[in-house]
Amino acid sequence: MSQSTTRMLSRAKAVYLFIKENGAVTTSEIAEEFGITDRTAQRDLHLLAYNGLVNSPNRGSWEITKKKVKIS
Repeated sequence: MSQSTTRMLSRAKAVYLFIKENGAVTTSEIAEEFGITDRTAQRDLHLLAYNGLVNSPNRGSWEITKKKVKIS
């Protein structure tokens, strides 16, 4: 796996844990927390959403789903 892919997956995992700990958060809050652009945060969120781990019930606000996840 390339270094950039590993970095992206690590950040997506951290984003998931951030949402889990803080409840519903906005894309901008995630970008600010991780020092990334809103667009990068959106890419990470869309990866998590594609895998059924987060959803956006209100435009721009994200929360985790009830899907069971084993985090290593």
